[in-house]
Amino acid sequence: MTTDPLYMDLINVAIILIASFIITKGAMYIVKRCGSRFCFEPTLIQVLDEIIKYFMIIVAITLVLNEFDMDVSAIVLSLGIAGVAVGFAARDTLSNFISGIFILADKRFKVGDIIEMSSQKGKVIKLGFRVTTIKTPDNKIITIPNSTFSKNVHGNYTALETRRVGLEINIPYELELEETVNLLVEIASQCKWALSEPKPNVLIKEMTDTGIKATLNVWVSDPWKVASYRSQLALKVKGLLVGGDVG
Repeated sequence: MTTDPLYMDLINVAIILIASFIITKGAMYIVKRCGSRFCFEPTLIQVLDEIIKYFMIIVAITLVLNEFDMDVSAIVLSLGIAGVAVGFAARDTLSNFISGIFILADKRFKVGDIIEMSSQKGKVIKLGFRVTTIKTPDNKIITIPNSTFSKNVHGNYTALETRRVGLEINIPYELELEETVNLLVEIASQCKWALSEPKPNVLIKEMTDTGIKATLNVWVSDPWKVASYRSQLALKVKGLLVGGDVG
């Protein structure tokens, strides 16, 4: 009794795919464990995972083609002939891939940073070769093609260790300006989350019919809570600016 060669080929293909899957997961697990042990950056771990995944996909496809006695070199040559058409169809994917490499090389941002792109602000939870995934403060997950970062202006709110909390205020003419400024700085300095350096300050901007417009600046170390800190600061200075007292 002879075994159908096609049947054996299918079994071998199944073994190749299962083995590739196990090796990929195993390699990713090792990378994750090593990353935790040696304190690798999350961005580096994700990049290594992407490299392992795509490398194993290429290896698996090559082994499967060889199993069916297909000439891999001939297929590569055929793909080269059709490269213009394929490249045109996949230009966006290729653009995203190249942009992802530049993002990693330039270190514009990394996993854990808070960025803003096209009015979308959030924390980077995944940085891949094709897309970047962020989570907004209200827990929305947004996927941004990497090529977008090459074409549009984007901000990184955690590139530096500190962040400024700016509160726009209006100082009534009834209040003595210098004394009020000193009290505002004192109130801001008493906030537990306010950094002692740089010191809080008040920047006078302009004089209007209703009072003197100014900005109360406080520096903090947690960029994710800037909006919350601004709200707390407003509540603390309201009594001084509206009621004319510190309490």
